Amino acid sequence: MMLPKVEYLRGFALDYRLPNDVVKTLWENISFARENPVSQSEVLAGNISSSLKLEDTDNWFFDNVCIPKIIEFKEIFKSGGGHFNQAIFNNDVPYIMNSFWVNFQKQHEFNPLHNHTGLFSFVIFMKIPYDYREQRMIPHVKISNTPCAGDFVFVHVDLMGKICSYSYPLDPSCEGIMILFPAEMNHQVYPFYNCEEERITISGNIVYDRQRA
Repeated sequence: MMLPKVEYLRGFALDYRLPNDVVKTLWENISFARENPVSQSEVLAGNISSSLKLEDTDNWFFDNVCIPKIIEFKEIFKSGGGHFNQAIFNNDVPYIMNSFWVNFQKQHEFNPLHNHTGLFSFVIFMKIPYDYREQRMIPHVKISNTPCAGDFVFVHVDLMGKICSYSYPLDPSCEGIMILFPAEMNHQVYPFYNCEEERITISGNIVYDRQRA
């Protein structure tokens, strides 16, 4: 299976569109989770309706998607490794995906500023039922000098200690895109409005497999 070329996000993350067969398998995983729900809400930061555990049967997603993209991430960013925790560039220890879940977010709900455990994390936009352009036109959003309704946002500190953010505005064209980033990167999801459909995303964390180290 060939994965498409990645794009850079401000020098700290990669995003790329997943092939259709991968997206199809992920939807099957989501269907299984709905039918066999194991809540993850108690261990996650999200102020959202539901987060359910996903099963990666035979490590298919981890082996075919995560590992190749981690290798690519390390190759692309190795020259700028000083900006990252150096542990993510260690080639001598095997990885494992220790958590894998799906979020079902309704309008007005949000995911506060947080980071994840481990070395790498990812988010996959499975269903985006709104368009950021329309969200920007909602009266209380339109009057703001920082319109961000429905956005996925990274927050970081620059070399001068200034707090900076990078917004990823979302619309249905983003469905099937996966963003891979260091787990320590702070990020958040702003609420969306005037939409009765759920926003569905998948996330996961990748750590060292110390049992095989």
